[in-house]
This record gives sequence, C-alpha cells and structure tokens, in this order.
Amino acid sequence: MTVPPVRMPVWPLLATLAVQTLATMSLYSLPTLAPEVARDLRVNGNLVGGFVATAYGVGIASALLSPGLIRRYGGVRATQAVLLAAIGMLAIAAASFGVWTMALGAAVLGTAYGAAAPASTHLLVPHTPKPIFNMVMSLRQIGVPLGGVFAALILPWLVPVLGWRGALAVQMVPIALLIAAMEMPRKAWDADRDPRVRPWGRTWLQPFALLRDRRILRLSAGTFVYSGLSLCFVSFMTVHLTSAVGLDLIRAGQLLAVYQIAGSVSRPIWGWIADRFLSPMRLLAVQGLGMAVAAVLCGRFGPDWSGAGLFAAVLLAGVTAGGYTGLAYAEYATLGGARRTEATGLGTAILFAGVLLIPPLFGASVTLLGGYEATWRAMAVLALGGGVLLGWPRARD
Repeated sequence: MTVPPVRMPVWPLLATLAVQTLATMSLYSLPTLAPEVARDLRVNGNLVGGFVATAYGVGIASALLSPGLIRRYGGVRATQAVLLAAIGMLAIAAASFGVWTMALGAAVLGTAYGAAAPASTHLLVPHTPKPIFNMVMSLRQIGVPLGGVFAALILPWLVPVLGWRGALAVQMVPIALLIAAMEMPRKAWDADRDPRVRPWGRTWLQPFALLRDRRILRLSAGTFVYSGLSLCFVSFMTVHLTSAVGLDLIRAGQLLAVYQIAGSVSRPIWGWIADRFLSPMRLLAVQGLGMAVAAVLCGRFGPDWSGAGLFAAVLLAGVTAGGYTGLAYAEYATLGGARRTEATGLGTAILFAGVLLIPPLFGASVTLLGGYEATWRAMAVLALGGGVLLGWPRARD
C-alpha cells in the first residue's frame, strides 16, 4: 500500500511567515534606531523600552479580542489588520515630534499585533497535515526573530541615505504590497468566516474559559515563565557579559547574535522532533530543564570563563529559551481543538504578559542584590518549575 506524500502548506506558511516577519520588524524598528531618534528628538534613548512595553501591553488585549474578530471576518482579514496597524505605527513614528507620539504609535501597533499568531494559526491548521504540524507551526514562528534580524541589518544602512524617519517610512511599501497580496487568496482561505459571530462585549473573556482544562493551565503557567526568561536573556546578556566577564560590546553583541541564531535555527528542529519522537509537552519540559541549566551557568559568568564556555552556555540558552515558542503555539492549537483560535489568543496573551512582567522583576532583583548570580538562580528555579509542570504525567492526559 502506497502512503500518500505529506504536502507542506507552502503558500499559507509563506504568507503567515511574511506577516509575522514584517509586523515584528516594525515593532523593533524604533529600538534599532533608538540612538538616532533620541539624538534628533532630544529624548532619553532608554525610553524605547517603554515603546516595546506599550505595544506588548496593548497587544494582550488584542490577542484576547482577536478570536471573535477572526471568526467573524476571517484569518486573512485579521492579518491585513495587523499589517495595517504596522503601517499606522510607522507613519506616526516617522512623523513623530516627541515621546507621546511615539507612545501613540506603539499603542496603534498593539491594537492588532496580538492577533498575528491567532490569525496565522487559524489559517495554517486547516492546510497542515498532522505529521508535520509541529514543524510547520515552528517554522511560522521564525518570523519573530527574523523580523528583529531584518531590522538590525537593514535599517542602520538606510539611515545615512534616508534619515531615521525615511528608514521607518520605507518599510510601509512592502507591508502595503503584502496587504494587497493577501487579498488574492482571501475568498478561499476565509471561507469559514461567520458574520453571525459577535466579537465585542464579553467575547474577549472566552479564551480564559480554556484554563479550566488543566493541560492548558499547566501549559500557560510554564510558557509564562519561559517567555519572561527568554526576554531576560536578550535584555540583560550584553550588559552582564560586559560588566561581569569584561568583554567589549562587540564581543558581547556577537554572543547575543549566537543566542538569536540558535533560537531561530532550533525552532523547526524542535518541531520536527515533536512530530516524530516526543510529544510537544515533553519537549517543552526538556527545554525548561535546559533553560534552568543555562540560567545557572549565566549566573556564574566571570573573567575566568573561556570563550568556548561562554559560547556553549549562550548556545544552550538560545536553543531552549529562544526556541520553544513554535512548540508552545502548536500545543495551544492542539489542546484547543475546535477552539484553537481562542487557545492561541490565550497563549499569545500569556506570553506577552510574561514578557511584560518578569524582566522588570529581574532588573529590580539584580539592583537589590547587587549582582546577577542569585537572580539567575531564581530564574533557574522558575524554569525548572515550569518544566516540571509541563512534564508532569497528568499534563499529558
């Protein structure tokens, strides 16, 4: 008996990957250009952290609201809304004259940014064969680090030619083209939209009802910790390496790049493993153990560490804390079943909340304790606890 070939959902995957990449690139545009923006507007460059926090904070609300909107108007229309919000943010930021207009731009992006993952999941699941489901979902999630990489590599080269305002504005061109391109498959891909759905009112609370499922509750608790820890690695790695190890900024930046690249490359590999050998829950538990070990190692960084040792510790952090999100979203979609869009909206809100809450606590702990080691150990305990929750036998029932 001949087994039919498993077909990769090429076009839905490429479309959702492009949406995630361009939306994330717009989000990280201002952090990338922060020195130029701060110099021109005569503001503190550190305020850029508030820009990202505002986008994620508003994004929590849009993630919870998005399932009803997706069911009423369709996944394609929702992705177009995400891209339109990105254009709005770029336009406001490019015309900005101060901190408050930048904050407005961040809020505009956040009004739709939380819908990116739920809409992408809604579009991908019907077209994705089960044998490659986790890998496809993980490939889609490469768009997040890829957007950051594009922002870091492309935008600084545009500043000398176009200025920082022009570098922001020029991004609107490919985003507008993608909005137009997404219109072509809309009739087919949004065939399941239901005009009877009422997306407003109490609808935004519906994803929370999924927490009655203990598996989703455990998944949410674990990924809340994982998301916060992943941003701690990104946010504090360079300053830790320069202050504790004595590296220069270039070398510290190279190690941060190792983390980002490892996270990107490992995502589809984790998905491939989940499709063939271990369940996503078990792999997420393994990743939690890896994060805990990486956090302990980071806490012990010092001048006596070799380059190979630093590389290995950062690599471990990258493939675990930087590589888990594809599996997490795949598992939310699987456990959600017919309510996969609501489950993914819940997952997005949980991950955004972890990103918002844990890094500030990390920074406060470092300041209070006067060093990194104890704080990294605390993060290791949290990661290990998250791994135990996800790996507990009843979590797989």
